[in-house]
Amino acid sequence: MRELLRTNDVVLLSAIAALLDSAGIGHLVLDQHMSVMEGSIGLLPRRLLVESEREREARALLDEAGFGAALGDA
Repeated sequence: MRELLRTNDVVLLSAIAALLDSAGIGHLVLDQHMSVMEGSIGLLPRRLLVESEREREARALLDEAGFGAALGDA
């Protein structure tokens, strides 16, 4: 698994997860529960990981959909 995104924006995260789902790209959101436990100060962002072998495909899909600026460097 490779990290694509680290954010506190749950709307952005859910939109990207929906795109990945529709393309059949396996992904995992980490630190969801830790973010809730620490409160609303935003110290612990959620991380979105995708299957390593489909990382390029995922990045291309999200860039095409206009989410390229939100993605982390690879």
